[in-house]
Order: sequence, then C-alpha cells, then structure tokens
Amino acid sequence: MKKHIVRLSVEERQYLFDLVKKGKVAAYKRRGAQILLKADISKEGPGWTDQHIVKTFGVSVRTVERLRERLCRLGFEKCLLRAEGSGRKRKLDGVQEAQLITLVCSDSPEGFAGWTLRMLADKMVELGYIDSVSYETVRQVLKKTKLSPGRKKNGASLP
Repeated sequence: MKKHIVRLSVEERQYLFDLVKKGKVAAYKRRGAQILLKADISKEGPGWTDQHIVKTFGVSVRTVERLRERLCRLGFEKCLLRAEGSGRKRKLDGVQEAQLITLVCSDSPEGFAGWTLRMLADKMVELGYIDSVSYETVRQVLKKTKLSPGRKKNGASLP
C-alpha cells in the first residue's frame, strides 16, 4: 500500500505539462515532472503503477517513492527542487581562492623558476589559509581563473 498518493490539481498538471514541453529545463526537473504526471491518480491523471513508471523512465522504485513523499511533505512548489545538501561542497571559498591567486602572482620561492602545484598547496597550508588542500584542487581553481604556475606572465595570453 502506498503511503503517499499523488493527486494533482488542474493548475498543477498544466504547470508540469508546460515544464515537460519547455526546451530549457534541468533533466532532473523534467524527469520528476514526468513521473508526477504519470503517478497522478486524479480524474485527469493516468494513475500508473510504480512498476510501470520504473520501466518507462528507467528509474528505481525508491526514486518514485521519494518524489511522491517530497510532494506530500514539502508541497508542490518545492518537490521538484534538488534536495538540501546535494552536490559538491567547494573546497576553497572565495577568500581562499583570492589568497591562492595572490600567491601564484607573487615571486616564486628562492631557487625555483616558478611555482608548482604542490608547492602552492603546501604554501597555502603553511600560511594557515586552509588546514589541508591537494594540488589537484589548486589545479582546478587555477584552471577556472586561467592562471598557470608555469606561465611567465600569469593572466596574459601566450603569443
């Protein structure tokens, strides 16, 4: 027996139809809208079973259950949004990225022609900007800003 039942109003159904028909909408929202439309047991809805939805959309039963639960618990407006805390957390915040960029633009350590990613990561920890950071994180931040520890003139385009 289902704990959470989907009964959509005419306005909610129309909103979901429009969402599915739109060209630019996130895939997770479109899929959620399609699932809710098929799970709707009101007069206008097809009232598909969870198994039928699973086969049609290639999702797990738990995904369908979770979406129905979110509709009942959070309401229509919030059920298609991503869950709180999903996605990756940034390893460096804006201040730490600025400190890294300042470090890259500064003179390299004595005896070295330029900064290496590992030296930058170690220096960030040494200066107390962050507890720990990998050189890969440093690389990704520098790639985002188009800076490179190997360039002679950082930020400038190469000839």
